Amino acid sequence: MTSGMNTIVYPVDDLAAAKALYTALLGVEPYTDQPYYVGFRVGEQELGLDPNGHKQGLSGAVAYWSVDDVEGTVKTLTDAGAEVLVPARDVGGGMLVATLKDADGNLIGLRSA
Repeated sequence: MTSGMNTIVYPVDDLAAAKALYTALLGVEPYTDQPYYVGFRVGEQELGLDPNGHKQGLSGAVAYWSVDDVEGTVKTLTDAGAEVLVPARDVGGGMLVATLKDADGNLIGLRSA
């Protein structure tokens, strides 16, 4: 079902300030720098900054699990009691992402592997 977790996305209000801070922390420039997403890669880990995250109801960082079938996994998790916060959507290049929350309000991110 999952091949692991290697992406963490932070919702941010000030994309430029967040980009400067995480560039300093990670010591690398972003591999992608767009008005809708800034992404850094350090080894096998991706750290993303999402300026629209708070508008989508994200209250903090979301760890994304890489799965073979995002929509199928959304169904499996909702059947098990999760609630969809942000439905599966294509974020470019055919990559699908979705965000759910468990009964305790913990965020679960899914992304296509």
